[in-house]
Amino acid sequence: MLLKPLALASASWDPSLKGACLGLMEFKRPQFSALRSYTLGSKFGHERLQKVGPIILGTFLCANQRAKRNPPVKKQEAYPQNVNLPPILPKKKKKPYPIPFKEIKQAARADKKLAEMNIEKALEPPKNGLLVPDLIPVAYEVVDAWKVLIKGLAQLLHIIPVHACSECSEVHVAETGHHIQDCLGQTSSSRRSFHSWVKGSINDVLVPIESYHLYDPFGRRIKHETRFEYDRIPAVVELCIQAGVDIPEYPSRRRTKPVRMIGKKVIDRGGFVEEPKPWRSANSSSLVDLDTYGACGLYPPPPLSGVARIAQETMDAYEIVRLGVEKLMRKYTVKACGYCSEVHVGPWGHNVKLCGEFKHQWRDGKHGWQDATVEEVFPPNYVWHVEDPKGPPLRGAVKRFYGKAPAVVELCMQAGAQIPCKYKPMMRLDIVVPESEEARLVA
Repeated sequence: MLLKPLALASASWDPSLKGACLGLMEFKRPQFSALRSYTLGSKFGHERLQKVGPIILGTFLCANQRAKRNPPVKKQEAYPQNVNLPPILPKKKKKPYPIPFKEIKQAARADKKLAEMNIEKALEPPKNGLLVPDLIPVAYEVVDAWKVLIKGLAQLLHIIPVHACSECSEVHVAETGHHIQDCLGQTSSSRRSFHSWVKGSINDVLVPIESYHLYDPFGRRIKHETRFEYDRIPAVVELCIQAGVDIPEYPSRRRTKPVRMIGKKVIDRGGFVEEPKPWRSANSSSLVDLDTYGACGLYPPPPLSGVARIAQETMDAYEIVRLGVEKLMRKYTVKACGYCSEVHVGPWGHNVKLCGEFKHQWRDGKHGWQDATVEEVFPPNYVWHVEDPKGPPLRGAVKRFYGKAPAVVELCMQAGAQIPCKYKPMMRLDIVVPESEEARLVA
């Protein structure tokens, strides 16, 4: 809004005089609302002033106050209403590469070109064996949350029933097993693909993915003949140890000088250091809370008044572990077999010949190493979501209306925990499951 002058009172104006003329101009100030915010603006204009005499040039400065626009409000992240269930990868085919194969070939060509020119490859931590200081607190946080996760699941399994199929890897969290005919076990044909349910354990909910513990990841590779000289620990714990967590029973080499490489050849690794003996001769009481073996027998059932609190703590610990592993894997190298579930934490895989999956005879039992994903190191283990755990079992005729969720999330939700919003679209909470007779009429 531009203010218009009402009256002009100035000194005598003589066009013949060159210079500036001072005067007073009175403006009428409009009434502004106190509920709105305004900002001061200015406007310059250059116009012609024509009096009875000659034409005079003058410059005016006009100021006004405009209403200030409200700053844009950042919208919250919106999740879709429903998402498809995760696909099941075929076993008679290699897993897809997490990094496009074209980018892998381009990086290999660049390394080969530098190696031909005898130029040392530029490596940044942790690719050169040094720690990343910013990720050390993350690693400690993941280890602490891992202990809370194991303890919470061991306590909740005394309250919430979990069923596992004795012939396949199917898991179900409810009072009774479901009636969906999707068993792929060896004797499934005699049972018409119905599952053979038994009581589940913590390993059915939290899938144990183990890896060899290495004192020096850049040292000698593990051979098939020397595989029993190394300990097998959870891959999450091994990743945190290499990221900076110090566990006396599992020592790790901390370098002060970086590793140097030309192409794929290591030209300076600081020499080979004699590895300490395994912890089997030491006291292993402090390592019990890091593994799921026998966890249900270590922790007693919780009181009914504290089940919801334990479930919420377990749910929060699960999210901390998952997000922490994702952060660590952005920097630290983790390899996974493209055919089986073997995982190795380190710059390159081991040489143990224990792969028995698709076409293992052609590879002499060696693993087909490729970059690992978060789901391979910390698998979610999806299970069917049950709206009423004490109600009738799930039916196969309407299984397309059911949702899924990670086993830990489903277990904590039935125990009274508040689950994150990102899991709700996959659980399909807004879908009404029809009756068997009505399912064929649904589009």
